[in-house]
Amino acid sequence: MSVNKTKSWKVLLVSLAAAVSFSMLSACSSNNNNTAAEDNTQAVATYKDGTITEKEFDLDTKVMKFLSPQQAAYLEIDAFKESILKQEVAFEYLAGQATDEAKKQAEKEADVQVSSMKEALGDTYESSLKEADLTEADIRSYMVRVLTVYQDMLLKITDDEVKAEFEATKGDYTVATLRHVLVGLTDADGKERTDEDALKRANEVKAKLDAGGDFAAIAKEYSDDTGSVESGGEYKDKALGTYVEEFKQAAQTLPLNTISDPVKTSFGYHVIEVESRTETTFDKLTDEQKETVKSTLASKNLETFLDEELDSLNIEINLPKSTAAAEESGTTDSGTAATAAPSATPAATEAAQ
Repeated sequence: MSVNKTKSWKVLLVSLAAAVSFSMLSACSSNNNNTAAEDNTQAVATYKDGTITEKEFDLDTKVMKFLSPQQAAYLEIDAFKESILKQEVAFEYLAGQATDEAKKQAEKEADVQVSSMKEALGDTYESSLKEADLTEADIRSYMVRVLTVYQDMLLKITDDEVKAEFEATKGDYTVATLRHVLVGLTDADGKERTDEDALKRANEVKAKLDAGGDFAAIAKEYSDDTGSVESGGEYKDKALGTYVEEFKQAAQTLPLNTISDPVKTSFGYHVIEVESRTETTFDKLTDEQKETVKSTLASKNLETFLDEELDSLNIEINLPKSTAAAEESGTTDSGTAATAAPSATPAATEAAQ
C-alpha cells in the first residue's frame, strides 16, 4: 500500500487505468456540443447567458460514467445530478469567457489525453465506446471543454502568484529520506484488522525500534506498504507533498532520527523515522514543479468561482425526477442525497491514490 499521492489535476485525464477523482470529473463538464442545432429536447438548466438541454446533459452524463464507472450509480440520484448540472453551467459559462489561446492549448492537450486513453484501453477501446453509446468525438469534446477552462485559468496566473503560493506551501517541496512501517487496516492476506488491533501492532513496532531494533528488518517483518517493504521501509529523496496529509505533517515536523508515535492515516498506522530533510527554495524549483503550483492555483480559482460566484449566474434547474432511482440509492423524499455520495465540488488536486 503506497503512502504517496498524485497531485496534478492532469492525471485525471491521462489514463483510465489510474483511479479517477470523480468529484473533479463531475465538476469539469460543460455543454457546447456540436449537435445543438438538431437538439429539440427541453432545457434542464437555464442561466443568464444560455441553456443546457436534456440531450446535452445526458451526453455528458454518459461520458462521466464512461470515465468513472465505479461512480455511475450516483448519477441516478436527483440531488447529486442537480449539483453536477449547476457546475456544468459554470463550466459552459467559463469556457465561453476563455481566450482563444486557452482554447488552442486545450485542443492540443485533448489530443494527448485521448491518445493516452486509447493506449490505456488498448484493444477494448472501440468496444468500450460502443457499449457506452459514445464516440471518440464525444469524449474529446468533453475533454476540450474541461481543458479550456483550466488552460484559461493557468494562462491568467502570474509569476508573483506562483511564488506566493509556493511560499504558502513550501513544506510540500521539502525533500526527505525516511523510513516507515505501515500497519494497515487490512493485512497482507487481505484480512481486515480493527483499528484497535492495528494500533496495538504499531505500538509493538515502535517499542522494538525504540529498543534499538533494525528498522529495515522490522519493516520487512511488519510493514503492509508494498511500495517500500522490500527497501526496508525507505522512501529516498521524495518531496513531502507527495504523501497524504497526516503523514506529510508528521514528516515535516518530526525531529531527525527519531522514532515517531503511530501516525494514523486512511491506510492505517505509520511508525516513521526521518533520516534527512532538505528545504527547497523557489529558485530551485523545476519547471514541472512550477507547473504543479500553477495547477493547484487553477483548481483553487475554480473552487472559489463555484463557492462564491455560481449564484450570480441565476441558474434555474428543471431536471426530470427519477424517484425510483433516488429511493434505491438512499435519498429522502426531499431529494437530499445519502451521506455516502461523494461531493460534487472538485477536490482541487487531491486526485487519486
